[in-house]
Amino acid sequence: MPSLSKTRTLASLLCFFLSLATLSSELSAEDSSTWHSGKRVISVGADYNFPPYEFAGEDGEPTGYTVELTKAIAEVMGVHVEIEMADWQSILKGLHSGHFDILQGIAYSDERAQNILFSSPHSIINYSIFARKNSPSIDDVSQLKNKEVMIQNASIMHEYLLDNNIQAVIIPVKTHEEALRLLASGKHDYALTANSPSLYLSKEMKLNNIHAIASPISGQRLSYGALQKNEELIAIFNEGLAILRNTGQQQKIHEKWFGALQQSSFPWKELGLYAAYIIIALLLAIGAIGIWNAMLRKEVEKRSSQLKAQQEQLIQADKMASLGVLVSGVAHEINNPTGLLMLNLPILKSAWEDALPYLAQYAKEDPNFSLAGLRFDRLSQELPYLLDEMDQSTLRIRNIVNDLKDFAREEPNEITQEVNLNEVVSTAIRLVDTTIRNTTDDFELYLDKRNPIIIGSAQRVEQVIINLIINACDAVEKRTEAIRVTTTQSLDEKEVLLVIEDEGRGIDPANILRLTDPFFTTKREQGGTGLGLSVSSAIIKAHHGTLAFDSELNKGTSVTVSFPIYKPNDAMEGTFINTVHSEPSI
Repeated sequence: MPSLSKTRTLASLLCFFLSLATLSSELSAEDSSTWHSGKRVISVGADYNFPPYEFAGEDGEPTGYTVELTKAIAEVMGVHVEIEMADWQSILKGLHSGHFDILQGIAYSDERAQNILFSSPHSIINYSIFARKNSPSIDDVSQLKNKEVMIQNASIMHEYLLDNNIQAVIIPVKTHEEALRLLASGKHDYALTANSPSLYLSKEMKLNNIHAIASPISGQRLSYGALQKNEELIAIFNEGLAILRNTGQQQKIHEKWFGALQQSSFPWKELGLYAAYIIIALLLAIGAIGIWNAMLRKEVEKRSSQLKAQQEQLIQADKMASLGVLVSGVAHEINNPTGLLMLNLPILKSAWEDALPYLAQYAKEDPNFSLAGLRFDRLSQELPYLLDEMDQSTLRIRNIVNDLKDFAREEPNEITQEVNLNEVVSTAIRLVDTTIRNTTDDFELYLDKRNPIIIGSAQRVEQVIINLIINACDAVEKRTEAIRVTTTQSLDEKEVLLVIEDEGRGIDPANILRLTDPFFTTKREQGGTGLGLSVSSAIIKAHHGTLAFDSELNKGTSVTVSFPIYKPNDAMEGTFINTVHSEPSI
């Protein structure tokens, strides 16, 4: 048995090491509050019951439109977010106290803007006055005077009623769900709540005895909001939003969460489908041309094996010319009615909003008043969604037409710039850095020290490089498989070579000759259109360059792009610099 002094000594040492461990843990915790796996950590506040924007799922984890939007921004901007949920009043206080860095769904007001910086809006949310079905209709918020009105505590509508001296009897509640449930159970007179969350919650809770009776308040902008000292966070989220809008990812997230709420059987929806029918007809026509060319190609092969290569080149040239003329002409014809729709739909929406008070007054006098076979109270709820849906469909048509025009267009005289290929490659890699990092742990970049110069369009060449790198990432199935990007010059120094290699799945030899065919893709199920390599091939051809593929199944693919060199720099010797393993050097 050890002596008492030894025991005390051991106890002292134990306390000392425990103190060190506690201090280390505290330091680690302090560090982890700012950085996580090499990425900055941003604390995000969210409402725990504001579906479908943000709410706690069945597993208690944050989910919803703004939650997915925040995570997508974090991915493209290379930051780490931690989303914490509470009632709205608590998260608003948490922003001002510094507990949260940023809120992901805060409505803008001039009063709030005195202390809070707002990003560009990611949503427009409308508020309505909800009542029990046997309640009298109202047209204006002034009619809420002396009425018991339930409002989410500290929300934008709470501030609105106070700032505008409506003199309603305000009943603050924590959530929209609480307001709607109390209203349906016969408590209080009205609830002033957001449309989409209210419709979502009413459907979930099967509240059939309440409905929206008026929308007298204009739409509110939902944005990211941070204190003025965190101006750089707003810049990060603004840039992330812009990237998601331009890539169409924000629209996909929006459709996932709001598509079901926007569905309607109203006949005007068919107007939004007419342009889609035109696109389908266009694709069928292009498919017919492809079938015709395939049959012609087979016929030529039967005639003579010696003429096969020449005939295929002629057919391909004829096909590209036919497609170019067809796509350009039809795209122009589609753009005309699409432009009219984009011009007229806002006017139609504005006319509806202007006429709504008069129609509501008439409906008040005639309870059976209907339009287009629908009762006015139902039409007034559904028509704004139909108009917005038609507007979004028109934008989708315009984007599809722009993609087709990109495929068919001839390069203009802008291909006259001196372009440093190394700089363009570096820029392209920066833009797809996140995709590369998510794909492989072995990325290598070799840049020619002689800084090769070509004549062309930097933007168009960058488009080609991004497309080829993304294709290489798609081919890689394991993080241990490498991707290499190289710039160099031919032995006679007359050409600049860009080589992109991957150790992915490779390409079936039967598909090599069809890679640049328009609409040919092996990724149809993943959303591929087959235009990427076709457009890239056209850009390279316009730059008087060539595109070549060398691939072996299960071993990888090498893509070589060559451009005529312009003023080779003879002042420097050597070939490659900047070799990086595991992560892209940008």
